[in-house]
Amino acid sequence: MTNELLSPDYVFEASWEVCNKVGGIYTVLSTHAKTLQEKMRDRIFFIGPDIWAGKDNPLFIESDNLCAAWRQHAAETDGLKVRVGRWDVPGKPIAILVDFQPFFASKNEIYGDMWNSFGVDSLHAYGDYDESCMFAYATGRVVESFYRYNLTEMDKVVFQAHEWMTGMGALYVRKRVPQVATVFTTHATSIGRSIAGNNKPLYDYLFAYNGDQMAQELNMQSKHSVEKQTAHNVDCFTTVSEITNHECLELLEKPADVILMNGFENDFVPQGETFVQKRRAARRLMVRVAECLLGQEIDEENTLMIGTSGRYEFRNKGIDVFLEAMNRLNREKSLKKNVLAFVSVPGWVGSCREDLLERMAQPEGTRFDTPLHCPYITHWLHNMTHDQVLDMLKYLGMDNGREDRVKVIFVPCYLDGKDGIFNKPYYDLIVGNDLSIYPSYYEPWGYTPLESVAFHVPTITTDLAGFGLWVKSLEGQDGIADGVEVLHRSDYNYSEVADGIKDTVSIFSGKSAQEVTLMRERAASVAEKALWKYFIRYYYQAYDLALRKAAERQKVIG
Repeated sequence: MTNELLSPDYVFEASWEVCNKVGGIYTVLSTHAKTLQEKMRDRIFFIGPDIWAGKDNPLFIESDNLCAAWRQHAAETDGLKVRVGRWDVPGKPIAILVDFQPFFASKNEIYGDMWNSFGVDSLHAYGDYDESCMFAYATGRVVESFYRYNLTEMDKVVFQAHEWMTGMGALYVRKRVPQVATVFTTHATSIGRSIAGNNKPLYDYLFAYNGDQMAQELNMQSKHSVEKQTAHNVDCFTTVSEITNHECLELLEKPADVILMNGFENDFVPQGETFVQKRRAARRLMVRVAECLLGQEIDEENTLMIGTSGRYEFRNKGIDVFLEAMNRLNREKSLKKNVLAFVSVPGWVGSCREDLLERMAQPEGTRFDTPLHCPYITHWLHNMTHDQVLDMLKYLGMDNGREDRVKVIFVPCYLDGKDGIFNKPYYDLIVGNDLSIYPSYYEPWGYTPLESVAFHVPTITTDLAGFGLWVKSLEGQDGIADGVEVLHRSDYNYSEVADGIKDTVSIFSGKSAQEVTLMRERAASVAEKALWKYFIRYYYQAYDLALRKAAERQKVIG
């Protein structure tokens, strides 16, 4: 099929998360980079923000030789300060980091031009809007400079902008370099996320919401405006799931031209004996931390390790319903094993607990018979009295009592390998779980459950996550027995979801070792179906559509 499509000679992709690990978009770009680099050897360029002034960027390998002549021209003629090198991810694609600070001096003129040319309303800008848009503008200038210096009208070129933060770059290219085909990808509409995050019902009333009106009500006018105008003015508008496409249609008044489902590469998943050893080490560490916190011995063989993780969006990520489910599970008579439930979401973390560190420093095998103060958190927070996880644990009366069969442990830090307690990166800990739970209310795609099944860990998610909806479309997929349980979730069935989690965990706890092994294998097979080698074709469709529109435009201009 791809042989019939127009293929670009050069692709530029701009994102705030190029060489800058913030969230899920980093995973999208850094994993599909390998596939695109293999197809377009050094003709795929990722453009990111140069925000590491004076500091070493561990994700960027700078080169003095790559694009040296253009880099000098960009600095001397176009006033662009860029660094060129390689992104230190599989495939090692070329990355261009641009310093966008100089453009703040021209901010008003830039915004005025965007209003006159595309109707982008920047009057109500606040917070990260200015910084994002100056970076976006800089990316557009980079593409323009590179194109005029290195390429010709014979070259088929695509510029893809990710999220509203780079929308202004796509609009700049659309106006100044119309020969370049533009693609815009929204991974979550800014107004949809805001509606959900403000505890308003999103789905039942989606048809009735007016995006412009809601943006005004929620003080989101400028972000919504640049996102909406970019969606309407690029050659190809894309999003990551059918769920988010419904948002785009209703809130941006523009359906996506192509759905770009998020694939991934599983080359970070250990294999064979390495996998076994990492799993064993992770479980031993998780049990050790729990024993030191709780002051009691954990029978690992008869304990389920359960985890949830992601950004600290208490309602959107379903952290609230996860805790509710654990509370109900604690009273569930059919539960066959004890449960250690880890909530790994980075909060306003202060420091790792010295009392916990002291216990962990004791020789292996040392037993403790009294719990630490607050035996449900691994790191102190700056404000222990105003935290949603701790507040809900207190409200539910979940204090990890000795007789509680379900113990919840809050890990409020980034698991980057140097948090002070675990000192292992996230992927080296997730492998220790028996089961993961991601009961999202707002989740355009959902990498966390996908990563979980890639590590042979069965998962529970919902049909409000793009990943969950995709799993439901797979033939022969029948719940947790096949590695993924997809619970129905709506605006108002919170309690039913909590019960669904409780019941699924209870059922899982009664499975034999052989049955669990089979579930783990089936979970991994689901992940295999989501590799980029299967999903990259949607990008090729988007490129084709954008290139054809750009070609038609050139005919009109010509």
